[in-house]
Amino acid sequence: MSDTTQESLRQAALFYHENPKPGKLEIRATKPLANGRDLSRAYSPGVAEACLEIKADPANAARYTARGNLVAVVSNGTAVLGLGNIGPLASKPVMEGKAVLFKKFANIDCFDIELNQPDPEKLAEIVCAMEPTFGAINLEDIKAPDCFIVEKICRERMNIPVFHDDQHGTAIVVGAAAFNALHVAGKNFEDIKIVSTGGGAAGIACLNMLLKLGVKRENVWLCDIHGLVYEGREEDMNPQKAAFAQKSDKRTLDEVIDGADMFLGLSGPGVLKPEHVQRMTTQPIVFGLANPTPEIMPDAVRAVAPDAIIATGRSDFPNQVNNVLCFPFIFRGALDVGATEINDDMAVACVEGIAALARATTSAEAAAAYHGEQLTFGRDYLIPKPFDPRLSGVVSSAVAKAAMESGVATRPLEDLQAYKDHLNASVFKSALLMRPVFEAARTASRSIVFSEGEDERVLRAAQAILEETTEQPILIGRPEVLETRCERMGLEIRPGRDFHVVDPNNDPRYREYWETYHRLMARRGVTPDLARAILRTNTTAIAAIMVHRGEADSMICGTFGEYRWHLNYISQVLGNEGHMPQGALSMMILEDGPLFLGDTQVWTEPSPEQIAQTVIGAARHVRRFGLTPKIALCSRSQFGNQSDGSGPRIRAALDILDSQPRDFMYEGEMHVDSALDPELRDRLMPENRLEGAANVLIFAQADAASGVRNILRLKAGGLEVGPILMGLGNRAHIVTPSITSRGLLNMAAIAGTPVASYG
Repeated sequence: MSDTTQESLRQAALFYHENPKPGKLEIRATKPLANGRDLSRAYSPGVAEACLEIKADPANAARYTARGNLVAVVSNGTAVLGLGNIGPLASKPVMEGKAVLFKKFANIDCFDIELNQPDPEKLAEIVCAMEPTFGAINLEDIKAPDCFIVEKICRERMNIPVFHDDQHGTAIVVGAAAFNALHVAGKNFEDIKIVSTGGGAAGIACLNMLLKLGVKRENVWLCDIHGLVYEGREEDMNPQKAAFAQKSDKRTLDEVIDGADMFLGLSGPGVLKPEHVQRMTTQPIVFGLANPTPEIMPDAVRAVAPDAIIATGRSDFPNQVNNVLCFPFIFRGALDVGATEINDDMAVACVEGIAALARATTSAEAAAAYHGEQLTFGRDYLIPKPFDPRLSGVVSSAVAKAAMESGVATRPLEDLQAYKDHLNASVFKSALLMRPVFEAARTASRSIVFSEGEDERVLRAAQAILEETTEQPILIGRPEVLETRCERMGLEIRPGRDFHVVDPNNDPRYREYWETYHRLMARRGVTPDLARAILRTNTTAIAAIMVHRGEADSMICGTFGEYRWHLNYISQVLGNEGHMPQGALSMMILEDGPLFLGDTQVWTEPSPEQIAQTVIGAARHVRRFGLTPKIALCSRSQFGNQSDGSGPRIRAALDILDSQPRDFMYEGEMHVDSALDPELRDRLMPENRLEGAANVLIFAQADAASGVRNILRLKAGGLEVGPILMGLGNRAHIVTPSITSRGLLNMAAIAGTPVASYG
């Protein structure tokens, strides 16, 4: 890397830490403080009630304070990764970063605490004194052997989890990687010989974890800067190293490497030589975890042992051993059951959860985060990626279960599956709201045809559909392309075996399809030749014909292309059967709940009749999510104060709605702020028909609806479910090109629910 590039990266990192405000953390209130009533509850006199409840029962602190979700990252800066003893103040950016990871990956609040105390016993005293504030302690970057002393004292005296991540976090991820490496190599823990370099906190913890997983102590050969740790050695020894002392006259790494199945390096660059790897067993497992330069570079290992299974601590090579796979989720599980400690059972459960997740099919979200990487279980994919959203549900629930079974949980969970679902819902924002739809879909067995079957997102969605629903996916695409892409993406599904395929280039029904299309369109200018061309090249038209002929119950298209282009062919084929599009409805999932928007796609400037149809359809669909529709018809006109623009059309739509009894709340015309602020609305129109904030906004122009949708999606972090195409009997839905695989799965669940089941 050139000096110019290095300086550019340095400046970018400094800019990141300084702007738009210094540091990576801030504190935000979780309760309103807008008036005197709020103040009297947040502080005096109302706060006294919470204090008295906690005094009566200390366990109530988890109910009335942030303690149950609050972790301290504590360091004295004596062993900062890659930087050494830089002191507590200089270590603060690292500890802030750790706090950010806790929040990002497990939604755990975190204070970073840097202590100017090099004495381990005094440091432990300070940490122990902080127990009333925190639900758990994460010790970080404390040099060995001081870290052993601090952790031992804190664990003995404190009744909350104390976890030294440099030791145990590394050990857990190494354990998971080793578990799967042995799976690939066809070997067992109890049979292997391990040679390890590095007798520090992380190295010792990794070896202890491997013993818990079945490695025999006599098969572990530990070396440090002075050579082999052997019985009788006095130089630079401590009880932790002595536990691995070998009764041997060998003294160097070179002497003990012969026949090793696994090399575990937590030492420094260049420690392991290619000739050492040559003397290991076949399919050697080489974990060179020193940062930034490992004990041996992966290409040097491959040159002498092409069948080697390799891991490093770097993100630019496969199998990065990264503590972020562990610590957020082990703390999440421990906090949620009120664990008094993190014990061996919980650590092993974490190992097994991480390892099992790597062997499962790769999630679409992880694949999107690491686009272009091969995420298929094997020698180059032993452990999941940090941005795999399934880590929270799988690992945290495994840890919580182990805590309960081992007797250290003070708040055991009644329903572990419900807890896992809750964790998944916190990661997949749509999961909780989509649950009623998925439950309804599971009661039916509908076939869904995807017109763009070769799209990677569609293939991943098809895998998820088969795992999570009873639906039968049909994919339009070339079989050989589908086969190749499934294999390349590490999916278990295969065309013809797990899902049906319609090959647009060679399907025996081609003649029937184009003749059907021609019959429908013959008097609208479509000739037989044009019908043949369309049904050979237009996968949206093919899917619509399949639904028309009863060969599929519903279709999904739109992963590329313009919405109205797809709508044209769907309307041509399915609009001839008593169904016509009546607007598109998007559910935006926001931090404070869902908000439905319509019509975002179908009508440019809908007529009063079309607006009324959109309202009626929206009410029907909102109920599918177990919600009560509260619909606001939005306009720049506020309850009749504008005589032009969208106001008159909205008022005419209200007249149509008022002409018959309706079983849902609706009101208009009004500004968006009036729809969402009931106090403002009641002040402007005291006799209005809505109760509380509206959860459905219907606009009189597609530009307005689409604009609000995109602002909420891109600027407010809203997650879209939809658009749901209304009026076609749930037989067709057109998504947008920005949709994810999770979004396609959600749409498949919507399409998989028979219309009769939601009214």
